[in-house]
Amino acid sequence: MSDFIAEADREILARHGLDSFDALWALRLEAVDEPNTGRGGWSSVFRLDLGDTAYFLKRQSNFLSRSPLRPFGEPTFAREFRNIRRYQALGVPALEAAFFGTRQVDGERRAILVSRALDGWCELVGWLDGWDELSVRSRSAILLAVAGLARRLHEAGQLHGCFYPKHVFLREAGAGFEACLIDLEKTRPLLLGWRDRVKDLEALVRRADAWGEAEMRELLAAYLERPRDSEEVNDWLARLVHRRRNKERNQ
Repeated sequence: MSDFIAEADREILARHGLDSFDALWALRLEAVDEPNTGRGGWSSVFRLDLGDTAYFLKRQSNFLSRSPLRPFGEPTFAREFRNIRRYQALGVPALEAAFFGTRQVDGERRAILVSRALDGWCELVGWLDGWDELSVRSRSAILLAVAGLARRLHEAGQLHGCFYPKHVFLREAGAGFEACLIDLEKTRPLLLGWRDRVKDLEALVRRADAWGEAEMRELLAAYLERPRDSEEVNDWLARLVHRRRNKERNQ
């Protein structure tokens, strides 16, 4: 069976004897959190340090998702890997896959996904926790980076589906910030126009407790590339507020 190995990681994995599915499956590591045991199987995440290069190794067994195209299910990592490759092809900043493979062993469906660790990056959640201590310049730079990431994603015709602060990573770059996305399993093409775009943005701002209307306006102004007091920003802000109220009403 053919496995995917990124060219940039092939030599590193081979040097440590980890350029095969069996070697990665057998490797003993301590999980970074409790295994996910939903979907009738399990899925675990491990940190893998190989010299100066760090990865996250994810393994799962019988942890499947189903869709009209795949009614009998497939490992959730398979969908995430396809989306990682799609983001790469579309030029949307996201985590990078180093290895992917699947196996069927005595009726057990196994999958492995290895991605580069985002060392040097920080979840947006971390920046939000210290939001009040940040300078005005830093706050604006973060909002600009997040808005630019969302615009780039949507201009590529993609809905993230889980556009939460914990899935947006940032790192300082020059006078500003770079941003990228993780957790791409629920990504799908934009099908409902502005409604899908609002869905992503509202999911973000609803969980960004440190942001008030001023931050939302600044985010939308950068996303839409319009002045903060423009009719377009006013309209989108109203859409976000309306969706949030509907979500809260239905909880």
